[in-house]
Amino acid sequence: CCARNHWISCFLFNLLHMFPSADLKNHVFVFPEASNTAHVVLEANLKKPLTSFTICERVYTDLTRGYSTFSYATAASDNDIIVHRASPTEYEFYLGRSKVAFKTPASTCGWEHVCVAWESSTGIVELWLNGVLLPRKGIGKGYAVSPNASIVLGQDQDTMGGGFDSTESLVGELTDLYFFERVLTPQEVTLLRKNVFAAKAIISWRALYETQGNVVLDSCYWGRSICSI
Repeated sequence: CCARNHWISCFLFNLLHMFPSADLKNHVFVFPEASNTAHVVLEANLKKPLTSFTICERVYTDLTRGYSTFSYATAASDNDIIVHRASPTEYEFYLGRSKVAFKTPASTCGWEHVCVAWESSTGIVELWLNGVLLPRKGIGKGYAVSPNASIVLGQDQDTMGGGFDSTESLVGELTDLYFFERVLTPQEVTLLRKNVFAAKAIISWRALYETQGNVVLDSCYWGRSICSI
């Protein structure tokens, strides 16, 4: 079509394929191998700095090394928000240039449902793992996260949109990613884990996305691998 000078139609066609908008219900992103290129780019329509948020996602992997699932990089900090599984018994949450760690039981159920919530006014961080609230920690009281960010799944950004390291990449599957501009209630976290919560999110599993490198969008096989809910 480009050869026939229908450049506008071609542009729109390519844009729709670069940023699919179909509902991703019952689908997962599969990261089949360690890589310094494979990642998913998410689009968020943020209007103002973030002073509270909740990030929820479902992850399936047999990695024993550390890996990052959610990376939010800004001009001020490449680690402005990171959800990082440091080991099978520890999660790390980065905010700005600081971090807190959460000790966890070793996963035995395959899929993990994890939610991380933070509020600037108190600095309190909540980490929910498979429906259980871990002991709360504090970080970044009074901090505000810039709305101008690069948001990536499956890698840790060392620069905005890049600087990936294969030794920190996710090898496994990721689904049900939601990002809210507020702290969810315990009841809402429980409902979201059961896939029956539909509150408005700034990023949801219907968000615009772009895959880069070897990332496969595939169907879920819940009966085979999901944790009990």
